[in-house]
Amino acid sequence: MMELLGIKTGLRLRTSNPIERALAYAGGSHTLADIEAAVATGQMQAWNGDESAIITEIRRTPQQLILLFFLAGGQMTELRAMAPPIMDWGRSLGCVKAQLLGRKGWARSPIVTDGWKEAGTLMEVSLG
Repeated sequence: MMELLGIKTGLRLRTSNPIERALAYAGGSHTLADIEAAVATGQMQAWNGDESAIITEIRRTPQQLILLFFLAGGQMTELRAMAPPIMDWGRSLGCVKAQLLGRKGWARSPIVTDGWKEAGTLMEVSLG
């Protein structure tokens, strides 16, 4: 595990892994093994706090680089403290915005006081 901008990077497994708990709300799109493999190849980034973890991904669109906060779990105070240096890292790569993919409750969480706002609605329908 290495440290980047004061945050430990690399996925750290624990008995009570906050990323594993967050995956329960991800709709079955990824397993913990999928996340570990994506972090190992650099496709995703894992950021670890003492009690929290964040998984990010850089999304490239034709016009923008976007820092996507894909999974987050743990203590809200710690997660909020972890976000600014992660966003600084994204800016250093040329990202023009950060997005968060999460449950509806995030729109009512304390992160709105940090400048986050609801930007749309994600809807889905099963094709199976």
